[in-house]
Amino acid sequence: MVGVEIDMVVTDSLKALELYEKIFDIQRVEVTDFPKGENEVVFTLYGVRFHMLDENPQFELRAPTPDQPKAIWFNILVPDIEETFSKAISAGCTVVQPVTELPDYGVSNAIFSDSFGYIWMLHQIHKEVSFEERIRLWEEKKG
Repeated sequence: MVGVEIDMVVTDSLKALELYEKIFDIQRVEVTDFPKGENEVVFTLYGVRFHMLDENPQFELRAPTPDQPKAIWFNILVPDIEETFSKAISAGCTVVQPVTELPDYGVSNAIFSDSFGYIWMLHQIHKEVSFEERIRLWEEKKG
């Protein structure tokens, strides 16, 4: 078997799963029900496999915090950015960047942080803009 899995440490993987299920269409793969510090959750989001582990310093598993996030974020392409962003904020996440239209590039994006110290960027594509066109637009705007 081959594949890719994104692993992340959170303070409580069961609570994180509850939050992410309020925001995204998550498919559960494996969910344990052990005492806090021993749980793990595997889920898929748009075909990408995520594996969350409870924070457990004994095994050097330390979760980021909202005040000290890690230099990683998840970029999720969604069908309705307004709806998804609204779900995140309603579920207690914090606005980093509100929904922002970039019409020349054919996209909207938004960023939020969750209570587990992770940053999530949302994208919705409204029209395809080629790589070459995006480079041309960037260079024009630069100067």
